[in-house]
Amino acid sequence: MKYKEFLDHIFQRHSGNVKLGLERMENILNSMGNPNKKLQGIHIAGTNGKGSTAAICEALSIESGLKTGMNTSPHLIDYRERIRLDGKNIGLNKLSEIYGRWEKIFEENKASFFEITTALAFYHFFREQVENAIFEVGLGGRLDGTNPFRSTVSVITTISYDHRKSLGDSLEKIAFEKAGILKKRIPLILGKIPVQAVCIIKKRAEELEIPIFESGKDFQVTKVKTSTTGTNFDFLSNNFSLKNLKLNLIGKHQAENAGIAIFTFLTFLKKTDRILKTGKIRNALSKINWSGRMQIIKKKPVVLIDGAHNEEGIETLTENLKDLFPAKKIYFVMAILRDKNLEKIIENICSISYKIFISRNRSTRAAEIEEQEKFVLQYGIDYELIGSVLDATKIAIKQAADEDIIVISGSLYTISEILEKQHELD
Repeated sequence: MKYKEFLDHIFQRHSGNVKLGLERMENILNSMGNPNKKLQGIHIAGTNGKGSTAAICEALSIESGLKTGMNTSPHLIDYRERIRLDGKNIGLNKLSEIYGRWEKIFEENKASFFEITTALAFYHFFREQVENAIFEVGLGGRLDGTNPFRSTVSVITTISYDHRKSLGDSLEKIAFEKAGILKKRIPLILGKIPVQAVCIIKKRAEELEIPIFESGKDFQVTKVKTSTTGTNFDFLSNNFSLKNLKLNLIGKHQAENAGIAIFTFLTFLKKTDRILKTGKIRNALSKINWSGRMQIIKKKPVVLIDGAHNEEGIETLTENLKDLFPAKKIYFVMAILRDKNLEKIIENICSISYKIFISRNRSTRAAEIEEQEKFVLQYGIDYELIGSVLDATKIAIKQAADEDIIVISGSLYTISEILEKQHELD
């Protein structure tokens, strides 16, 4: 089966089966022999930063010589990005073979697209005898398809507003959903999380006798400096420190993600009775394989793509842009999903933009151009309405001078359309 045929097959047959809950997933995994209970690894939840944290953990693990699996979502260009072994996407033949083996079980359980992908990852990693399986939560945690993972370490990176219809309209409700990944006595690593959310998580952790390690208390990053080539920082914990680390990801938030990843990986090594090789950490941070996060894809003018898609993500992006490009003209290509807080997101975008190109990505959840326009109008900023993200980017490049900055953001769907046709920008 060819790649497109495979993807069309599983998407058309299973994309309509979305339903929060664990019963179907547990039935599928039970039929597979429960590979989710036979793996060691890291389970990562959070509103933002969980994908980057997973990718950094992956690099640390591979550099340390461990056979490493990583399951993330969504993909940017290729569905196989969701299931990586030692940093490489799963092969099509392998993917088709595993799917064919369990297709009947998926059909019987009316599995969703996400449940199938997660089950394939669990089975593939178990069969390949992965030593560190890294799973990124898809949505929330309590009812997410990755929940049955019996991880070695749990992580919650950040908590802010997103997916309000599914996760709730308060930080306390969202924290409750994220805390659903916690397992009895399994250590939990926390990023910088609002007090009201931390209280909910700590209450659940206490019930499950879970040791908690927090950013800013048990570990921290300091002396963070960003540039267009990466991010420098120092890492400090209660009994370990590394100075002048260089990360190949751009942004102060990526230093925070790296701090969480380093401490998580150190905890994983300790729990699995493995020895730390400090030089491996330094090497690994220059090899992170994670596209679409403050990624510069062209120079003169600089064209930067970022997958920020909610209030916190866009706020982080705009703060980083102010630091990186003070006094530069920023042309912003914007295409957001309609179920996001458009007003707040667009307010942040307008705060740093010289001109905005309002577009619409190809997602079925995409906000209409006119919907986004009404918020831009409030700020008196120059703008244009352009039908496609790619066309908007091409026009922005024509209008910008070599020293200007072009940013494309608003959704992972938005930047995936640019990565897919990147060659057309040259």
